[in-house]
Amino acid sequence: MTRREAAVALGSFGACLISVFMQMIDVTIVTTALPVVTEDVGASQSQQLWVVAGYSLAFACVLLTAARLGAIAGRRRMFLWSAAGFAAASLWCGMSTSASELVLARIVQGVAGAGMAAQTIAVITASFRRDHQPYAFAAYGATAGFAGMLGPVLGGVLITVNPFGLGWHVIFLMNLPLGVLAVGLAWRYLRIGPAAQRPPLDLRGSVIATAALFLLLIALSDSQQSGWRPVHWGCAAAALALGGLFVVHERLTRRAGGMALVRLDLFGDKGFAVGSVLVAIFFGLFTAFVFTVSILLQVVLHFSVLRTGIAMTPFAIGAGAGALLSPRLVNRFGVRALAAGVVGFGGWVAVGVGYLYVESGAVNLALVTAPVFLAGFGVGVFGVPLQPIMLAGLDDDAMGEASGLLPTVEQIGNSVGLAVLSALFFRAHTLTGSMTMLSAIAVAALGLGALTLALPDRRAVAGSTPWSRAATA
Repeated sequence: MTRREAAVALGSFGACLISVFMQMIDVTIVTTALPVVTEDVGASQSQQLWVVAGYSLAFACVLLTAARLGAIAGRRRMFLWSAAGFAAASLWCGMSTSASELVLARIVQGVAGAGMAAQTIAVITASFRRDHQPYAFAAYGATAGFAGMLGPVLGGVLITVNPFGLGWHVIFLMNLPLGVLAVGLAWRYLRIGPAAQRPPLDLRGSVIATAALFLLLIALSDSQQSGWRPVHWGCAAAALALGGLFVVHERLTRRAGGMALVRLDLFGDKGFAVGSVLVAIFFGLFTAFVFTVSILLQVVLHFSVLRTGIAMTPFAIGAGAGALLSPRLVNRFGVRALAAGVVGFGGWVAVGVGYLYVESGAVNLALVTAPVFLAGFGVGVFGVPLQPIMLAGLDDDAMGEASGLLPTVEQIGNSVGLAVLSALFFRAHTLTGSMTMLSAIAVAALGLGALTLALPDRRAVAGSTPWSRAATA
């Protein structure tokens, strides 16, 4: 690779890293600021959930179509328009004056975020040689994980410092300089145009998939407020029926020689199939965990936003440490390291529930620092190597097809996981409700650890990265 080619690859990759940082931090930073936002704009509990889940829902619904549009119109063009749209939607979020307006702006922000995310795997695949791609995917996953962990801490600091008197609005306005930087890098370095053979859009498949996801989340989120009524069961049943119809449609399209929106044969690879389930569950658990802890600390225990950020800081530091050590651990122990990481997370969450029960909600931050750090460490060990392992068995063509599918799986996990757990276990923002929700997350994490052992052992892929070599030097 020449110096010019290396600069183009790194510049394009930089734009991708900034985009995933913005996308992921906007999932978790909002949860810390949610009580403050709620008080300012008068949001109901349903609107609170939609401020978080509306972003993820729009993201998930649009990803598959956005990936196909990138192949048709060109990854560069799609990324540039989406990054500019994300910055504009962030400005709208920051200027919102009512709960309804904020929810709508968050949905638009999710659509634009999907446009960026749907191009990233294809960009990485086109920018790096096959033997360098695992490094790039590991760095991409580490950036996403770091942003998710940093969100609660940064949200607490920004709202407390209150730069320029902007209040909670700053958590959205901070995306403007990042968006400008992403657009600048992509404009300068990203050169991936339309596919040589432009695939059709598969509009029918897009409509079916979007309708299925939308109906499912509507049923789950509304039932949280009013209980399961016939309309909710009807929406859920319709969503499942549409999901089945989508699978049939995609199979028939492929059999007829067309280009389906989703290549279902990707799931024939064991690593991708098992990894997809793990990714969906993990992202759902993580989003639900951050959401619950934010409500517990601020609404139930009446922590300030800054104290909430301080309480979550050991978790973020632990996750960073786990991410740095994960390649070395996977290199030695294989997928058992991932399983141990997520089981450790679930175990320490269970310890936290026991502590809350014994102390009746009285929290000593110094006493809980080590357990919170270890819970974050487990998340870092699990999350970073997962994507390289699940993608390692795919060829370059399949990688392009996975560009929209993998982020879709992640966002489905975000949206559906939070809605399912909230609907089943978090009907009331009380200490008992919070402990019940955290207990459910702990049990699910333990089950996730058992499922992780079904992954193929690709320790050479996930364990050989630039920082792992440095760690063993």
